[in-house]
Amino acid sequence: MYTLWAAPSEDPEAFASALLGPVAREVVAAGVRGLQVNVADGSVADATVRIASGEPISALVSVWLDSVAAPERTAVEDVLGAAAARIAGYLVTESVPLAPPAGQPGARDEGFAQISLLRRPSSLDRENWLENWQGRHTAVAIETQSTFGYVQNAVVRAVTPDAPPTDAIVEELFPTAALSDPYAFYDVAAGDKPALRQRVHAMLDSVATFGGQEGIDVVPTSRYVTLSPFARS
Repeated sequence: MYTLWAAPSEDPEAFASALLGPVAREVVAAGVRGLQVNVADGSVADATVRIASGEPISALVSVWLDSVAAPERTAVEDVLGAAAARIAGYLVTESVPLAPPAGQPGARDEGFAQISLLRRPSSLDRENWLENWQGRHTAVAIETQSTFGYVQNAVVRAVTPDAPPTDAIVEELFPTAALSDPYAFYDVAAGDKPALRQRVHAMLDSVATFGGQEGIDVVPTSRYVTLSPFARS
């Protein structure tokens, strides 16, 4: 998985168009098994929840390869490096507690995808951190939010020089209304403040068990699956 930063002077829509057009075609031509592009474009401009521990990422590009040592990886990094001002790559293990609906290849998926970059606090060892996050928090997140797709990627290691420390990359899919409506985000009736407070507190209490509120980045994105790694031939 690669986090990308566009040049500050680059138009976000032009950057998105390049990623979804010529860049995606070059990455597929390199021989990857799968390709997904998440990009912070104009479709998510109204999002009210954005958190950045540093310079916010502009996009997340996910590729599936047979091996981290495959020559295709070098080709992919060359393409992405030429398209963005900066990239950072990570080898991950993927877990899918709630499978996203299948969309049309190359088309924008429904709703929006919230990308979260997690950092493990020093107070928790990796085993307990993973158990609190994946083992306990997962059900709380699904039950308290309007999530209709949930993908967890635990980082094994960075694969590019100077990649910012990152322990997990999470993708949660939400309906479009949840971009700016907390009631829609937490899947409660409009105006039901007690229910909203209950769900917000349940979520925050659960997040605190794995230090998810510390050093987190949250970026709303549009999601495009150009080539599904699981498509049947």
